[in-house]
Amino acid sequence: MNNGSKTLIVTGASRGVGAHVAERATDAGYRVVGLSRTKPQSDRYEARICNVQAPEEVMAVLADLKRDDSLVGVINAAGIASMNLALGTPAATTARVISVNLLGTIYVSQTVGRFLVRRRGGRIINFSTIAVPLALSGEAVYVASKAGVEAFTRVLAREMADHGVTVNAISPGPIDTRLIAKVDDKKIQAIIDRQMIRRQGTVEDVWNAVEILLSDNAGMITGQILSIGGV
Repeated sequence: MNNGSKTLIVTGASRGVGAHVAERATDAGYRVVGLSRTKPQSDRYEARICNVQAPEEVMAVLADLKRDDSLVGVINAAGIASMNLALGTPAATTARVISVNLLGTIYVSQTVGRFLVRRRGGRIINFSTIAVPLALSGEAVYVASKAGVEAFTRVLAREMADHGVTVNAISPGPIDTRLIAKVDDKKIQAIIDRQMIRRQGTVEDVWNAVEILLSDNAGMITGQILSIGGV
């Protein structure tokens, strides 16, 4: 695959799923612009420090791509989790989870979406979680933030369809990253047991889904929530 003339933005690119997606997209020949709050360990792709919770910062950091005809899309992989019962979740934690996961996805999608409309095509890929359809206990705020991402994805897909831009979301089960590092193994297994495919997913499984949605063959796929593992 030769995507050397194509630019792809990846948020959350300093670690976890975002870092892996940025690396694999680089392998596939994309010019990757990675956004994150801290500098990635990898120097294989272009790193830009950005807080996705701040819309003005997002616009400033990406301003040079406004008229870049090589831009093909964005992967909104930035996200955080909080494992708390709803009544025990501190207000500050609630605000931060909603801000990063939902508002961050909205702000980046708005900025990049305007760029893609100008060039009459592209891909926006967001991230949800299997915890939404499973309504996992102890993850109320996290689930609420990602349910918002799913709803935003579906509506944005309708709004962008006439502009040649597809909008989809990927919904993984437990993936072995820092996001679930502190979650009890028994709880992880209990989630896996509720999947159709009863094994823990990998970051490569996530990349495979991203690669499909980025491809030219996915031009008629939009407004979908693609589950990894099956629910």
